[in-house]
Amino acid sequence: MLRTASIRLNVRPDQVAALGALQSAYADACNRLVPTVIEHRCWNRVALHQLAYARLREETPLGSQMVCNAIFSVCKSYKAQKELGRIKKDEPAPVVHFDRASVHFDKRTYSIKGECLSLYTLSGRIAVPMVLGEHQRRIMASGKAKEAELVCRKGRWYFNLVVESDDADPIASSPVMGVDVGENNLAATSTGKVWGGGQLRHKRNCHLALRRRLQSNGSQSAKQKLRQVSGKERRRVTHINHETSKAIVAEARRIGASKIVMEDLCHIRDRIRAGKRVRARLHRWAFRQLQTFVEYKAKAAGIAVEYVNPAYTSQTCSCCGALGRRVKHRFVCDKCGLRAHADCNASRNLARIGSGAPLPRAAVNTPNVGDAVNHVCCVLQ
Repeated sequence: MLRTASIRLNVRPDQVAALGALQSAYADACNRLVPTVIEHRCWNRVALHQLAYARLREETPLGSQMVCNAIFSVCKSYKAQKELGRIKKDEPAPVVHFDRASVHFDKRTYSIKGECLSLYTLSGRIAVPMVLGEHQRRIMASGKAKEAELVCRKGRWYFNLVVESDDADPIASSPVMGVDVGENNLAATSTGKVWGGGQLRHKRNCHLALRRRLQSNGSQSAKQKLRQVSGKERRRVTHINHETSKAIVAEARRIGASKIVMEDLCHIRDRIRAGKRVRARLHRWAFRQLQTFVEYKAKAAGIAVEYVNPAYTSQTCSCCGALGRRVKHRFVCDKCGLRAHADCNASRNLARIGSGAPLPRAAVNTPNVGDAVNHVCCVLQ
């Protein structure tokens, strides 16, 4: 399992200048690679290395290993563009700009000595003290340090270190817990727990309205205020998702669940048909972040995570399997009389699918078997 520890660096003014020069040279090397990638439609690391390594060594002040890291960063960026569907088969590859690129480090360009970090720069190695909290110490002690990214945010330098640790022993055969994620309610479990999202949605709407007013104003003070509130909504949503995912995994551990089943919501935004306001709200819905947080926290506890097709899980009765009626947060089944919270009902259906029992489905036109048998008998006679 891979986890990332974001470590703040306690840098001196001369070290700030050295790291800034390294970041500028690294971004310049990445931007020099982009025309080669577009010309040859090549984002394979080995092939691009053969095409551009010698030229980059001559044109940039970067060392040999840092040039290799720049090639890796460009290839990773274009592979991400391809996964997102932004690179078409019969169209030229898009231009990717590396303005304030993070600097990729591997085991050859950094080393950790106690609570001090040794980093490669254009002017030689520098030793930078790390500001470690209890969370960072716990992650670093859990496994082996791998690659890292050096980033600068608002004048502060951070070293995002990836740590590889062994997965926890999987829990033996136990109950399966379904988790239904949503916008009005952040999550609902098959055990009946519901985490509401009304307050978070209200805060997001307030941030959206504030940004619209400031952007339409266009004054210098409005732009300054925009910079002040930049990222505040994202940090709030991330904090709430961390709290919710932690509570979901704690609920799974409480009942001794061996698996958490969630909806596979890939490409859900492509199917949204709504007005501008609803689209803006739903496109900012961080459902995938919440699922990712649940996934890595569950794996750390030895709980497996599975994604299933969510078709009809919100419309099917979790008691008898018939199609019912959903009105906002209320689900009603006219066949068996079930009255339940709609999200809890959906999460029970997810748990049912995850346990190996698919949702019951009957044929639209059921054949009359009796008539078919009578017809065969008549023919034989």
